[in-house]
Formats: sequence, C-alpha cells, structure tokens
Amino acid sequence: MSKEEFTIKEIEQVVVRFSGDSGDGMQLAGNIFSTISATVGNNICTLPDFPADIRAPQGTLSGVSGFQIHVGSEQIYTSGDLCNVLIAMNPAALKTQIKYCDPKGIVIVDSNSFKDSDLIKAEYATMNPIEELGIKQEVLQVAITSMCKESLKDSGLDNKSIIRCKNMFALGLVCWMFGRNLDAAENMLNEKFAKKPQIAAANIKVLNDGYHFGANTHAIASSYKIECTDKKEKGLYMDITGNKATSYGLIAASEKSGLELYLGSYPITPATDILHELAKHKSLGIKTVQCEDEIAGCASAIGAAFAGDFAVTTTSGPGLCLKTEAINLAVMAELPLLIIDVQRGGPSTGLPTKTEQADLLQALYGRSGESPVPVIAATSPTNCFDAAYMAAKIAIEHMTPVILLSDTFIANGSSAWKLPDLKNYPPINPPFVKPEMAATWTPYQRDVKTDSRYWAIPGTKGFEHCIGGLEKDSKTGVISSNPENHQKMVLLRQTKIDKIADKLPELKVIGDQDADLLIVGWGGTYGHLRLVMEMMKKKGKKVALAHFQYINPLPKNTAEVLGRFKKIVVAEQNLGQFAGYLRMKIHGINIKQFNRINGQPFLISELTDTFNQILEEK
Repeated sequence: MSKEEFTIKEIEQVVVRFSGDSGDGMQLAGNIFSTISATVGNNICTLPDFPADIRAPQGTLSGVSGFQIHVGSEQIYTSGDLCNVLIAMNPAALKTQIKYCDPKGIVIVDSNSFKDSDLIKAEYATMNPIEELGIKQEVLQVAITSMCKESLKDSGLDNKSIIRCKNMFALGLVCWMFGRNLDAAENMLNEKFAKKPQIAAANIKVLNDGYHFGANTHAIASSYKIECTDKKEKGLYMDITGNKATSYGLIAASEKSGLELYLGSYPITPATDILHELAKHKSLGIKTVQCEDEIAGCASAIGAAFAGDFAVTTTSGPGLCLKTEAINLAVMAELPLLIIDVQRGGPSTGLPTKTEQADLLQALYGRSGESPVPVIAATSPTNCFDAAYMAAKIAIEHMTPVILLSDTFIANGSSAWKLPDLKNYPPINPPFVKPEMAATWTPYQRDVKTDSRYWAIPGTKGFEHCIGGLEKDSKTGVISSNPENHQKMVLLRQTKIDKIADKLPELKVIGDQDADLLIVGWGGTYGHLRLVMEMMKKKGKKVALAHFQYINPLPKNTAEVLGRFKKIVVAEQNLGQFAGYLRMKIHGINIKQFNRINGQPFLISELTDTFNQILEEK
C-alpha cells in the first residue's frame, strides 16, 4: 500500500474487544488500553467478560475470556452493543465472540493459532472458520505468535514465557490503529512486573513491535484518531473499576467519621477485589480479616461495630443468603453495619462472572420477622465511591445495617473518574453517648429527631450495657417478651428507617418533564437507560428517565413523580422485582416491564425497539 492510499480518520467513538484463552492476558491488555485512553482525556466504559472456570482446557470454547472497551470523545454511558474491532487470539475466541462484532467491523486473528488441531479443539465442523461462521467483517490475519518468538529469541526467556507476551503484540497493534502513545502502557508494565524486570522488558519490546508492525505495514487502510471534545472539569483523573471505587468510598467514610474501618469477608466472585484492595491500606488503620465462611465474616463485623469500628462485610448473592441471620442480629441490636452485595447471576452458584439484578427482594425482605434495612444501589463504576460513602453515613448516623447493591457489570467495569475533594462531602457524625447522659442512659435511649439509639463504646465508664438478639424493653434495655413492648420496638425500628427519607435527595427526572414515556431503572443499568433516552429524544420522541439509587426508603417525592406520567416502563435485569416493589409502595400507577436475565448488560438496540413499541401503543 502506498503512503498516498493510507489515511488517518477522525472518529467520535470506537468499541474494541480483546478475546482469547483465560491465560492469554486479555484482561490485562484491555485494562492497559482503557487506562491509556483515559489518560489522554477520552471517556471510557469497559466490560470484562471472563469465564467462571479457573482455567479451562486451552483452546476450548468454555475458556474464552473477553474484555470490551468503549472509547469516545464525549460522554460514554455503556460498553457498547457491538465492537468495531475484535481481536481473536484463537479459533475458540473467534467462534464465541464474533457475535459481538459489528458486521462492518475489523477482526484481527493470530494466524499461528488456527491450525487444524486448534479448529478441532474449538469444535469446528470444517477447517474453514471464516466460511463456516459466515464472517462478513474484514479479517486481518497476523502471525502474532511467530513474530513474538522472533522478537524475543535472544531474551533468555523460555518458550512458554515468550508466548505469554503475545497479548502485548495485539495491544501494540491496536494502539497504533488508534494513535495511542505507548509511554503509559510501558509505565504500567514496569509497575506490574517491578519484581520481574526481564518479563517487563520482554512485554515492552513486544508491545512496541506490535505498534511498529502496524505502522510499517499499514496493516489496515486507515488509522483512527479520537479527539477529546468533552469538556471535563479540571482535576486529576484515573481509570477506576467499581470495586476499587467502592473501596475508596469506604476509606473516605472511615476518614470522615473518625472511625477505624474493619472488613470481615469471605472471598466470593465478583466481590473479592474489595477485600484485596482494602488489605493494601493497613497504613490507614484498616483491618481486613478473611474469615472461614460468610457467616463468620458478617458476625465478626458485627463484633467490630459493637466495639466502635466502622464495620463492613462484602459478598455476592449466595453469601448474602448465608449472612441473613447475622444481619438480623444487627437489626435487633441496632448496630451500624454496611453489607455490600455485588450481584451476580443466580440462583445458587449460578453464573459467578456474569451480571444480574436479582438480589433486590432478598436485600429488602430476605430476613425473618419485621427486619427493615436501608437499601442503596450504585449506578456506575465511578458512582460506587459516592454510593459507598452515603451508605456508610446512613449506617453510622442511624445505627442500622445498610445493604449496598452493586453488580458484576459496574464492579468489574471501569470509567474515567475525577479524584474527589473530601471537603465537598457531608460530614459523618457517629451518635455517640455524651458524658452527661451517664446517670440516666439506657441502651435503647433514642435521639428524638432520628429515632436512632445512641452508641456507647464498650469500656466507656458509666455506659456498661448488654445488647443481643432477644427483644429488649424500650425503656430499660433488659430482655422483654411483653407483647405491647414488642409492638412498640417493631414500630420504632421501622420509623427509624422511614425517617431516613427526610435526608435523601429527591428523585430527579432527566429529559422531558411532560414525557409521553417515563423510563424507570435502578442501580447499574443507568448508563444504558440514559443513552437510550437521549437517542430517542434526538429522534423527536418525548421521553424521560427516573433512575433510583435510594430504594429503601424511597425518595419522598417518588409517588408525585411517577404520578405525573401516563406511560411508565421499568427496565431491570430480573423478572420484575423493582416493578413489583413500586406497585406495592405506590398505588394507582400503571407500569410496564422490560426484563432480561441473560448475564449480559442490556442491548441498546433491544431497549430502543421495545420502548418505541410502548410509545406507539394506544
């Protein structure tokens, strides 16, 4: 190809998907590309899509790991329905991932990995995968493995280590395609392999070789440039996952409240990264304990709360089931406890690495007796920081367990995040007992404004006390089985939760305030629903979005907002749990439902088609 034929095109956005074996380093390549994009000012949204198998047999369909990145010059809300560039490192990746590639897209394959034995392992019926799969996209066959071997033949590394660098060749080629500077990637590799400089050097060399391969051969007819037209606020930005943002939100809450942070947890996908992240910060006084099971993780956190710590336990759906009895103890004892549930596909072990929103009713009602608990849902990877902070504030100030719902999509996904100034965040004021209360204080003495009981740290002179799982007398705090007292305490615990609504932000409607259709969502589907709403508005449709972060209690203006619209559709990744909850709480509203439970984020095209059909209904 002559230089005259080669062009550099400016584009507003692109979706790239890396795919290969679990051991091919697709998650690392995707993470580096997203970080590079964030550092140059682009907006990003990512979707790590990996299998539940720890290590499936190499080259098999069940072992394919993917990482999708949506990069844009303006605000990006989703990881994209279809990718424009698909990197498939083997036949299994091509077979399972081609459905995620735009028919007009580009497919890059490692031609060295497409031998007959590889095709048989990936269960192809013929030895012609392009024809068999009916691939219409432009296919670029690159001998990635053999070029890696040639590049590192004098490196001193063994063959296995050399081959493991091929993900960096693919990354280098993609960086050339989209004009990415390699400095940030090299810094990340040096940091990741700081204790293995030989491995770092090998990966960096192959990364540059992939970049130069594209530049020297003009492997495709054009390279692309994504300008930064979105005017961001000035500040320091980083690419952050939802789990890391959650961890930072917990640390911020610990600092603002003046309480030491204690995490009692048991490893479970996809929540474990929070435990890993917090364990790195012992210098901040953070205590992390990997317990023997979910029950112990929650129970130890309750002990920490009784002792005066900011207590947290993390889990996913099956673990939340196991923590139920301990959460009930925290409700009865009225202790501050933050339970973080990173939802995944269920029931039981279900789909450990896929996303779902089906734990809502469990969070709201999955306990014995009248056991009210505030429920908050994070809406995006970056919002996980704010959601964790506000959940901590509610738990501490109102002396109650709080359940924070995240999900696999936003927990593992990432976005560009502006580092916040904690001065702009509201204070967190633990309701400690006051010295002058000692003569008359009892364990369930309450603040008249909030109905929250006061917090007495064990060992404080004059405030010795016992609490526990048995019902207590509202005045003396001693065990009581009196029917009238039980009725009173049940109502007090419920009223305490209801009063939290007085301090919550009102529900906002984005879009047309007199819309013909109100789209309603909650939690991690925000980006998809926001994008669909904006796309439909550009087509002249009168639509709006009301997205819920605070679920129990609901914002005080919820009934007024929903009552203004004749057509309402609730979209969620379950069979209608939030829709049913709204019908129970807000009488007289007509709600339609959009429900998908396939372990994947919503598809923009499917949402748009469904919402347009609802608009047209008479």
